[in-house]
Amino acid sequence: MAAARPTAPAAPAPAGPTDSTQETTGELLDLALGYVYSAALHTAARFGVADRLLDGPRGADELAADVGADGPYLYRLLRFLATKGVFREDEEHLFHLTPLARPLCAGVERSLRDYIMVRGEAVFWNSAGHLHDAVRTGTTAFESLYGLPFYDHVAADPELGRAFNSSMAAFSETLSNDVVDALDLSSARTAVDVGGGRGGLLRAVLRRHPHLTGTLFDLESVVSGHLLDEPGTAGRWTVEAGDFFTSVPAGADVYLVKHVLASWPDERCVRILRTCRAAMPAHGRLLAVNAMIPAGNEPHPGKTIDMLMMTVLNGRGRTRAEYEALLTEAGFRVERVLEPSPHASVMEAVLAE
Repeated sequence: MAAARPTAPAAPAPAGPTDSTQETTGELLDLALGYVYSAALHTAARFGVADRLLDGPRGADELAADVGADGPYLYRLLRFLATKGVFREDEEHLFHLTPLARPLCAGVERSLRDYIMVRGEAVFWNSAGHLHDAVRTGTTAFESLYGLPFYDHVAADPELGRAFNSSMAAFSETLSNDVVDALDLSSARTAVDVGGGRGGLLRAVLRRHPHLTGTLFDLESVVSGHLLDEPGTAGRWTVEAGDFFTSVPAGADVYLVKHVLASWPDERCVRILRTCRAAMPAHGRLLAVNAMIPAGNEPHPGKTIDMLMMTVLNGRGRTRAEYEALLTEAGFRVERVLEPSPHASVMEAVLAE
């Protein structure tokens, strides 16, 4: 009689999803739908919802009647944003202003409403939607779509130009005081803000240092909307229009170059820096302010800005070593690096011997 064959063990039942796999799936899906959060944030800013909550919580129907929106749709929008801490819904279905929602208000300190409004415009959406083309070709998505560089497009569209300049001023305002707090300008008497937009950083410098005078330098279409005219800075500032690829005002003790270099490719950055070098006296200092990409896998504003550059501008985010290499090529020596904010590291440089 033949020996019985051993019975093979039963195959294990297919494992169901674990909590960890479900969480991972949910996180990935949330990332895939990130653009919906952006659209919701832009919509809330566009309707000015946050401003209507400064005096206290309100219901969606009341808000909708005030801002000219559909009540049920606005409720769904605010409920969705509340999942990220932008607004808070209570048990009575009233919506409250939260710390995260407060910068959506137009008139508050460090308001980002203008910045968020502009980043919801079609030129940014369309360019981001063609990121795959940028990665495939190594060219900026915006230029492929619109046939000209972003800044040329902005210059040709006055309405967009005003909105964009206002948005950058809002972004600058949130960081200017942090940057100024980190700087030692006690020995300086004059400063030039190169590519300084509407002058938010220079205004913060002049407020903090009454002994200083300053010059705001940027394109005519930009500096015409400057923010410098206030009692505390009267008589201590001038505005000059020009092209920083050609020349900048000469002879100042300090040259500020804030969030300019990330917008341009390496060779154009070196050209800007050499223009500044040619204008500087021997004792002059250059303060280059940028978000610098750190090593590792952690989130960082510099990495986000790098994606924005790939879609809209022909610039790039850079590491500390990459920024230092640009300064060295342009004839500078970096003396120290300050870290007042992840959005705004400061490289202090002097003329190389």
